[in-house]
Amino acid sequence: MTAPTGTPPAAEATAATATEAPPPGLPPAVAWLFSVACGLAVANVYYSQPLLDLIAQDFGIAPATIGLVGTLTQVGYALGLLLLVPLGDHVNRRTLITSQLGLSVLALTAVALAPSAPLMFVAMAAVGVLAVLAQVVVAYAASLAAPGDQGRVVGTVTSGIVVGILLARTVAGTIGDLAGWRAVYVTSAVATAAMALAVAAAVPPERRHTAGRIGYPRLVGSVFTLFARERVLRVRAVLALLTFTSVTVLLTPMVLPLAAPPFSLSHTEIGLFGLAGAAGALGAGFAGRQADRGRAERTAGLGLLAMSVGWLPAALLSYSVWWLVLAMVVIDYGLQSVHVANQHLLYQVRPEAQSRLTAGYMLLYSAGCAAGAILSTVVYGHGGWTAVCLLGAATSLTALGYWWAAARR
Repeated sequence: MTAPTGTPPAAEATAATATEAPPPGLPPAVAWLFSVACGLAVANVYYSQPLLDLIAQDFGIAPATIGLVGTLTQVGYALGLLLLVPLGDHVNRRTLITSQLGLSVLALTAVALAPSAPLMFVAMAAVGVLAVLAQVVVAYAASLAAPGDQGRVVGTVTSGIVVGILLARTVAGTIGDLAGWRAVYVTSAVATAAMALAVAAAVPPERRHTAGRIGYPRLVGSVFTLFARERVLRVRAVLALLTFTSVTVLLTPMVLPLAAPPFSLSHTEIGLFGLAGAAGALGAGFAGRQADRGRAERTAGLGLLAMSVGWLPAALLSYSVWWLVLAMVVIDYGLQSVHVANQHLLYQVRPEAQSRLTAGYMLLYSAGCAAGAILSTVVYGHGGWTAVCLLGAATSLTALGYWWAAARR
């Protein structure tokens, strides 16, 4: 296709990587299919958390070393954000999604059948790399949404990510208690294979022009260029860093007081706490609808306020586990409100670079998760659950203050 006379070169290059026609809108059934696909993908990163003791026993791994499972999975996830997600702006995304699902089946099967710890560690890292499928899907869904409906679609798809993260512990803890940790990854491999077939059947091929595409190294490098050029990306990414640090501070060490006296809960019982947080997924849908009405910034601020307030009941865990249940609902509701509002604002900036914007934003999300996991366990070891709550509250209030300052500008 030749650009009309007078079309600037930049506009021509942008058109060269766009779809042939404006999106007609994403059918609700496909949006929910994408939501389930995202949930399955991100759950693979979190299945190991309640299973670490079982995995350590199986391979004879020391407690100080078994933490490598989570570390390598998160490192793999960060690499996938940088190396795979930007491809969504470059190749046929239906093919990219189904390919990642197929490779995930192989990686999950490798974890389930791993005969030694080193092979298991490598397979876990591969699972993390491929789990970024969820971010490819969110950007794709946003691009397919009809004008004025993008917030709702992003909220629907993101709700699947929320449920996947929170229910991963429930599913893994239950299956691990009943059939062992390997059965968790076998189950996930089967479910992922079924999802690959469903996506291939339900999602039409994406037709894109091939002229004017940039090379892969430049494509990946442009993620960092976008940070320098787009203030919206910088602000939203910092909010992602702070909010996901805060929620990881809550989720990572909570197993320690719950498993110890006087509660002494089992893997299955601790996993059920994920059901409480899943109620917060309602925040994703509400935030999406508010964003479509032009209220994304206000929604983000209210979400940050909810996260800050949620640490008050969390600090009362010693009195009753129901205070922790309430805290998880409030904090996760606030988190998802912020997350969906952030994504909605990002996708308004550079429609042709949605996948790269997502990659940059989620890189700081991943850094926040890693920071929260490390800081919370160190703080718990020195000051117990009260110190953890103070850390989480301080992080949430910092995020709220940063949002206020950025919004005033």
